[in-house]
Amino acid sequence: MSDSNPDLARINGRILAAGEHLPAVTLKDGSRVQTGTVAAMLQNVRRYNDGERGEVERELELAVPTLVKVGLFELFSPQEWAAGDNPGRRFVGLKARQYLDDQGA
Repeated sequence: MSDSNPDLARINGRILAAGEHLPAVTLKDGSRVQTGTVAAMLQNVRRYNDGERGEVERELELAVPTLVKVGLFELFSPQEWAAGDNPGRRFVGLKARQYLDDQGA
């Protein structure tokens, strides 16, 4: 089973210095995930909070399945992400809740 996504790899790679790259790794369940997703998501939340929309929303939404897979929303639930007055964090929380609902979780 592979959750590795070339678009996500490209998005995550933007946080790196020139010439560096982030690998996909295999989790214990055999699925592959792109490393750097949490760090890139945090950068994208900042961009969202600075008023960017469109592409940054697509990038945040694209990260959600990997963030679910690595357990981020077990640590802080989508409801916790969506609470408060941080618009980027709220966007991620709402997209995570939608994704989990679509997965029947």
